[in-house]
Amino acid sequence: MYDAESRLRALMLAGLGGDTQAYRNLLKELSVYLRAYYRRRLPKDGADAEDLVQETLIAVNNRRASYDVTQPFTPWVFAIARYRLVDHLRRARLRAVISLDGLEDMFGTGDHEQAATEMDVERVLSMLPEKQRDAIRLTHIEGRSIGETAQITGQSQSAIKVGIHRGLKRLRAYLLKDDPHEDA
Repeated sequence: MYDAESRLRALMLAGLGGDTQAYRNLLKELSVYLRAYYRRRLPKDGADAEDLVQETLIAVNNRRASYDVTQPFTPWVFAIARYRLVDHLRRARLRAVISLDGLEDMFGTGDHEQAATEMDVERVLSMLPEKQRDAIRLTHIEGRSIGETAQITGQSQSAIKVGIHRGLKRLRAYLLKDDPHEDA
């Protein structure tokens, strides 16, 4: 399925370059993939899937300038689709397990899962103040020690520990839909 990634990415790049026909073709092809993606994850009536396809295409259109042309295209699109699906399920007050199995069948192989995960992590971390974000990134993502992180950031080890604690507490509150600004 590497061909789908290559073809869709080429259409996106052409569309970004001003080729309106290529952009129309991109949206048309994406709607097929998105429809299949949503239909596998939603109840069988299909009405919600069509709404989500349209919402996702609108989001892709509105955010097209934010697409990093050096990165694969399909993980970017399916990160948007996944956010739309999660938002829809939250609005519908449904709790569902969203399986990522089978994504390889729709799109190219490679590091798309890692790229989507990295985008998710960056999106979540961006909600934190810089000091908390840096402390969590350096210790929990990069695997540095508290001492190394303190040295890199110029903060004390105690400040790093407090920043990590408060940052994780804030993220947990956000994910549980509590007040994310509590104990800032």
